[in-house]
Amino acid sequence: MVATILVLFMTIPGLALFYGGMVRKKNVLATMMASFASCCLIALIWVIFGYSFAFTPNNGFIGSTDRLFLHGLDLFSEEGKLTIYPGASSIPKSVFMLFQMAFAIIAGAIITGSFAERMKFSALLAFVGLWSALIYVPTAHWVWGLDGWLASDGVLDYAGGK
Repeated sequence: MVATILVLFMTIPGLALFYGGMVRKKNVLATMMASFASCCLIALIWVIFGYSFAFTPNNGFIGSTDRLFLHGLDLFSEEGKLTIYPGASSIPKSVFMLFQMAFAIIAGAIITGSFAERMKFSALLAFVGLWSALIYVPTAHWVWGLDGWLASDGVLDYAGGK
């Protein structure tokens, strides 16, 4: 949980203040709000379908719908351990989901800095939401999912927090 909180602090307030300090005075609030709003949007995407498609087995390209809206995600399994990801067998499922959500959030929020003073707020949210759903979630499944095609080819990525 502490690691999850530290990763979230990189987004709010970390990236928000960093990007806010790089723009003109009239755009500081909008730039900071872009980081916060992308945090909220990606958290919703992750809870509704992102976690399910990223971390449940189905095929090498995308996960299943078993955990839509976090259905069946208990605090602990029968053994009191995480069962969905064998590489983290001592972590509760809910903590694993929050930790992975924090990385989905920071990955999407980093993009907002490139749009500062260049894009309408609504277009930024649409882009970040689509990027998270169509790029981040499948890629997370490929690399960190139980049956991801890159993971099965031996790809290891510890920069993503594993």
